[in-house]
Amino acid sequence: MKILRNLATASAIVLAAAGIGSAQTLNFAYDADPVSLDPHEQLSGGTLQLSHMVFDPLLRWNKELGFDPRLAESWERVDDTTVIFKLRQGVKFHTGNDMTAEDVVWTIERLKSSPDFKGLFAGWTSARAVDDYTIEIKTEGPSPLILHTATYVFPMDKDFYEEGGAEITKHGDSFASQHASGTGPFTIESREQGVKMVFKRNPDYWDTASPGNVQTAVLTPIKEAPTRVAAILSGDVDFIAPVPPTDLERIDADPNVDLVTMTGTRIITLQMNQTRNEALANMKVRQAIVYAINNEGIVEKIMKGFGTVAAQNSPAGYVGHNPDLKPRFDLARAKALMEEAGYPDGFNATMMCPNNRYVNDYKICEAAAAMLAKIGIKIDLTTMPKAQYWPKYDERAADIMMIGWHADTEDSANFFEFLNMTPDTDTGRGQYNSGNYSNEMVDKLTLASLTETDPQKRAEMLQQVEKILYDEAAFVPLHWQDLAWAARRGVEIEPVLNVMNFPYLGDLVISD
Repeated sequence: MKILRNLATASAIVLAAAGIGSAQTLNFAYDADPVSLDPHEQLSGGTLQLSHMVFDPLLRWNKELGFDPRLAESWERVDDTTVIFKLRQGVKFHTGNDMTAEDVVWTIERLKSSPDFKGLFAGWTSARAVDDYTIEIKTEGPSPLILHTATYVFPMDKDFYEEGGAEITKHGDSFASQHASGTGPFTIESREQGVKMVFKRNPDYWDTASPGNVQTAVLTPIKEAPTRVAAILSGDVDFIAPVPPTDLERIDADPNVDLVTMTGTRIITLQMNQTRNEALANMKVRQAIVYAINNEGIVEKIMKGFGTVAAQNSPAGYVGHNPDLKPRFDLARAKALMEEAGYPDGFNATMMCPNNRYVNDYKICEAAAAMLAKIGIKIDLTTMPKAQYWPKYDERAADIMMIGWHADTEDSANFFEFLNMTPDTDTGRGQYNSGNYSNEMVDKLTLASLTETDPQKRAEMLQQVEKILYDEAAFVPLHWQDLAWAARRGVEIEPVLNVMNFPYLGDLVISD
């Protein structure tokens, strides 16, 4: 009865917070809300979902993983290191200021100073306004990924931010983290962190061809998956994400709810800090940990099959995917490696994981801790909401930490740049390498791949990196997380969803 009472109470809170409005009001629930309004503060799924609502990119991914023009209406490669973007004219920021090339150049320079984004833009040597609606981008060398990277340029209102404060503060209380002026389909009417965000349709939105008819969108974060599911099934909200694997069949069977699923490309991993815990600097210990964790069992039992067991970063279809690398659960081999490494009785280690960022994240960590106990590694596990977890992650506050990563450029090199290269605060590379793993050849091959335009040579480089990471057990690969969303009938979510999990809610149509 206690669970039922909690669900009923939570549903009542959702109803009170969101309110059921007209057909053009969208009440939606994610597992968490964005930690900041600053699109450059954190390179994360939540930030990018927000960016596609409040800002607009130069260009964006379509369902075929091609590029659609947005604030850049066209582009042209002039030579190996130069691309010209022609900007859309007549676009206004939410303040009423005109968007010009000056704003775009200012935004790119700000991105290059962001701790999270500067690694992504490290190869962009210059951005120059040719005229009010033309910008020239130059890269350090030939770049196969310039358009991929341009999808992360969400022009910001230079005058607005310079007047209020343009400082990027990680997990801070800066002007940009609390205020926003973009060009996107929605403005932010109100925000109560962890409780509710209300978005209103931008009356001056430039994209008059957009089919979207949502006038008000209300985001209510619901961390608990059962409560989120109860809210969609009862009609208290119109749209939820993610849908937990345990409830896929239940939601699919409901005639009033539509379920949309996709094979995902987000790798879920555990990173092992080689400088924080001496034992983890031993390659055989790291190998033992990989052999000890039954990731096939995790997918089968905890994920209910809603995931793909992984042995590397790159999913099938990515240029760096190495088909020779296989999952390797083998408890006997793990115990033998611990003995060879000089730790026959194991050792103590701390582990931190989020409890509302990835599907079943804390359950996965609990299972991993139990598996490691079988080879003598005694885990002190702490789990917490992602708003508290990311500052701890940046601090490298535990010996083993969970990180999931979707390649921002839909390319293998992006995994290596952020998760596996030697951490470098100047360039931003290795920004999310909480294991402090470092391999000179991994760094060299990754950097070379960023300027290699021969597809075959580039694939060989990236596959070699995966092999090195696999052999040295640089991290623990768990699985690629599949994606699932649910919406009430009449909320036409399928056209605005994508494998990147950045719903284009500005184009959402509510038909009844």
